[in-house]
Amino acid sequence: MHVLLIEDDDLVASGLEAGLELHNCTVDRVSTAREARAALEQFGCDVVVLDLGLPDGDGMELLSTWRQQRVATPVLILTARDALDDRVRGLEAGADDYVLKPFELDELAARLNALVRRAAGRAMPEFRHGELRIHPGSGQVLLQEKPVALSRRELALLEKLINARGSVLSEEQLKDGLYGMDANVESNALNVHIYHLRRKLYRDVVVTERGLGYRLGPPPANIGGHQ
Repeated sequence: MHVLLIEDDDLVASGLEAGLELHNCTVDRVSTAREARAALEQFGCDVVVLDLGLPDGDGMELLSTWRQQRVATPVLILTARDALDDRVRGLEAGADDYVLKPFELDELAARLNALVRRAAGRAMPEFRHGELRIHPGSGQVLLQEKPVALSRRELALLEKLINARGSVLSEEQLKDGLYGMDANVESNALNVHIYHLRRKLYRDVVVTERGLGYRLGPPPANIGGHQ
């Protein structure tokens, strides 16, 4: 899950970034409304965590502008503003969830996973693809009821393909989801992760659409081992 974190408090942001990465998230952090607008234009994240008190504007106005521009990315407001009017305004402005500080990290991660599932049209936390079962929240992957150990980025790649619901994702879209906007990524890094997914799961789990990108392949069938 690729998270855009908009938070100007360094201590809160650092704790959130570290905690969400332990929940298999790729986190890009910005601290101003201007940076947030540029970041969302630059790459397609899965979900936004938005603080309302930003140094160059109000987060509520930023959210309203995005919704007026028909930006559909799920947004979770994370704020200390606990008045009922603020919560109502946030939801009416287009927030998908509203969480008060202080918060429990496990609950926040679960809420973010739920928003991403809902945006992808999935109600259940577990995704089933034939004999392949994936639980992104816990990082558990089972093939023919046998656990398969995936790295954080392999799991993120698989989840990105699942949430695309069969659509083709470009190499840049997948790299953004795995590494974020600031990472210095080697040119063959994505191909290495795809190779490992095919080796650990089955050959056609990732389908290459030449000149376009990649998509989730058909469910596994008649697998001998994991090849």
